[in-house]
Amino acid sequence: MKNIQDQGLLVSEQPFGMHPIARHFPMRNRIISGLSQALIVIEAAAKSGSLITARNALDQGRDVYAVPGHPFDARASGCNMLIRDGAVLVRKGQDVIDALSTDIPATTTKKPKPSLREVANLHSQILARLSPSPMAEDQIIRDLGISASQAASTIVDLEIDGKVQRIHGGMIALNVDPSKH
Repeated sequence: MKNIQDQGLLVSEQPFGMHPIARHFPMRNRIISGLSQALIVIEAAAKSGSLITARNALDQGRDVYAVPGHPFDARASGCNMLIRDGAVLVRKGQDVIDALSTDIPATTTKKPKPSLREVANLHSQILARLSPSPMAEDQIIRDLGISASQAASTIVDLEIDGKVQRIHGGMIALNVDPSKH
């Protein structure tokens, strides 16, 4: 952990040295939102990559914040829609600090890390419920009686291993592409 703090960390699904390509941005932003506590959308058109990232953040159990804009400004329509749909309204930096500080319990107790056996068991349980046909992530959460954060982190592990794939709308499926294994 100290090495990451001192030197940083590079996480990517793309090969090193690959130039940025617009179609890869949603995959990259899914990783960013998954590593974040919350997502703040500053500017977004009605059909923008920022809204894809916001949807990913919600699917991953993250909070979404949005800065409002003038109702006739196309660059603000996505943020205004997010606020209409329940995103936290941000007018200044203190709004974010206040919202995030309410999420932190007064006395934090560290939960024990699950054992490798428990992690492997959860991987197996999730894989047993999936098929190549997409299934809602929240259905897995209900079926297994686990938290959204447990499901999200386990599904990310399975994605990294190439065993499952995310599909828009909070759906996941077994990965049937043999090149991903």
